[in-house]
Amino acid sequence: MNKVIGTGVNRKDGFAKVTGSATYAAEHQIANLVHGYLVTAAIANGEIDSIDTSAAKTAPGVIAVFTHQNPPKIFQPANDFMTSKIYEARLPLSDNKIYYGGQIIGLVVADTFERARHAAHLVKVKYTTAKPTIDGKQATYKEAPPFFGEELKFTKGDIAAGTNAAKVKIAATYTTATELHAPMEPHAIIAHWTDDNSLTIYEPTQWVAGSQRTYAQICGLPTEKVRIVTPFLGGGFGSKAFPWPHGILAAAAAREIKRPLKVVLTRQQMTANTGHRSETEQLIKLGATADGKLTVIDHEAKSCTSLVDVFPELCTGITPAMYAAANLRIQQEIATLNVGTPTFMRAPGENPGMWAMESAIDELAWALNIDPVELRLKNETTEHQRQGLPFSAKHFADCLRIGAEKFGWKDRPKQVRSLTRDGKLIGWGIAAATFPGMRGKSTVKARLLPDGTAHILTAGNDMGTGAYTIVAATAADALGLPVEKIRVEMGDSLLPDAGIAGGSQMTASLVPAVMSACAEVLKTAGVKTATEALTKLQQSGASAFEATATSAPGGEGKKWAFQSWGAHFCEVSLDEEIGRLQVTRWLSVMNIGQVINAKTAASQVRGGVIMGIGQALMEECHFDPNIGNPVVYDLATYHFPAHADIPRIEVTFVGEPDLNFNPAGARGVGEIGITGVSAAIANAVYHATGKRIRNLPITPDKLL
Repeated sequence: MNKVIGTGVNRKDGFAKVTGSATYAAEHQIANLVHGYLVTAAIANGEIDSIDTSAAKTAPGVIAVFTHQNPPKIFQPANDFMTSKIYEARLPLSDNKIYYGGQIIGLVVADTFERARHAAHLVKVKYTTAKPTIDGKQATYKEAPPFFGEELKFTKGDIAAGTNAAKVKIAATYTTATELHAPMEPHAIIAHWTDDNSLTIYEPTQWVAGSQRTYAQICGLPTEKVRIVTPFLGGGFGSKAFPWPHGILAAAAAREIKRPLKVVLTRQQMTANTGHRSETEQLIKLGATADGKLTVIDHEAKSCTSLVDVFPELCTGITPAMYAAANLRIQQEIATLNVGTPTFMRAPGENPGMWAMESAIDELAWALNIDPVELRLKNETTEHQRQGLPFSAKHFADCLRIGAEKFGWKDRPKQVRSLTRDGKLIGWGIAAATFPGMRGKSTVKARLLPDGTAHILTAGNDMGTGAYTIVAATAADALGLPVEKIRVEMGDSLLPDAGIAGGSQMTASLVPAVMSACAEVLKTAGVKTATEALTKLQQSGASAFEATATSAPGGEGKKWAFQSWGAHFCEVSLDEEIGRLQVTRWLSVMNIGQVINAKTAASQVRGGVIMGIGQALMEECHFDPNIGNPVVYDLATYHFPAHADIPRIEVTFVGEPDLNFNPAGARGVGEIGITGVSAAIANAVYHATGKRIRNLPITPDKLL
């Protein structure tokens, strides 16, 4: 039987999605369903003096109106990242305080969506207002608290000595704008209580079992009384990992009204209530010898959080992993603003961190008159300088060398403003890419049926990244069956827990468990191949051979540091008279260990690059300084790339399986593609123009 792993397999969920039979959260059909619409704050800082719901309550079709004066019963969950987690520590409708613009202050429930929306606009609110703090430049910063148990500061060596030893020094500040989450599928929930006090929730979540535990705690129920159903997600990117206030409120309100309740957020509500990537400011100081060896790396970062929870953007996390320096320091500061809580957003921390680091490395290369590829090769580190562990299966140098060869980097003119085409300035840029290799505990059930098919069941889910296909390809490979003979069921808490689809770890977690479960099926049947097992099934009349297996990290994390690597090469074209910048050519070379499905892996890298181009050239959220709401509030006013903005993106994979990491040798690929993208573009802009852009996005006004 031909091997399936490593080849390009068509998506198992593709037909369902293009024909519309894939059912997303808001599309589940529940009898007796009613609709909720949020009432949100018109100020960003202050208190509610009075809230008049009389007109809303008497409007046609209205069933209930909830405010802080009559909130449904909500219990405080543990909120500890391990067993349960909510995005905002403050529970919805818990008091009359307003902490940010667009904060949820009420929920209107009616028999139709339109009637609920109409009634919500009838709610009259009077406030006492205070001046909000909206802009990070006007905020007060302090040392960021530990995150996931790790201090956000680290020093190795002597920074002053490293600086003094340097012949060439770079010190520059790099900023990024606030970026909004904008998944294609809006945030939505259907909460359905049954007569036995059980709760079924249909919601796009990246962590099925975690949401089950969290909603159980929120509602004061045993975990087994809650079922989460998420067969499909229309994108998550970190914004759908945990319950937001609207979901918590909907689940509690549905119990009060004793009807299944649907709440779908508008795009404008999503901009305030479902997370964003904080604005960041980073100061990087580099020092090097005349021949390009780094003597010091000093990286300071600032980000902003909300008044209702703490979330730092961990920009400095990548610094000890990237380049070797005997003297290295990282530190983070954080400020609170009257805005909604920022959260995980594709490569949180690594993305803005690599923007600053890879821009600074490029500046250093120009100052030293050393090729940017050569400078990176010269300073590659073989170990994680904070963990003190060697990297496993690292092929960063291969990414650089192969990328340079394929892109034709040797032909790059060595001077700025020296390359033109059709009256436009042309520039070439490079930047590294990286993301940690992470995996979690994952459990899978495999069943081999008499009709020659196999059924793989897991609560792990596919948020559009291709997990259905990955599971099917792995099972086909393990059992020796065609991919078409594998049926995969995912995204239901009734199935075995497979962990979170976040941190680029779903594949790394799931694949070893699928391999083990399939091997156990054959072992249970007492055979070596699926063909033999099928013969046994048919002869015995048994309904199936089945097995459940679990895979989890062991002690490998004490021996190795696990990281994926890459390099981006890009070309840009600039019409300087009007400031029109276009990305015209792109190559990404990635080292992610074993590639399970070449087709979806390349697609993930392309998606990351496209998102990075958006960050580099156009994504920017400003908040109204008076009412605190985003002034960009939908998919028309918040700019992100269209097809015309994107060139053909070539993707190549290098390196062998990382068998120190897991039995499949596979690391994740969902997030690495976006890291370094914005720096590669800015570096190309410098080559084209001689202008060093240090503030994202690179809009036309900065290029004129």
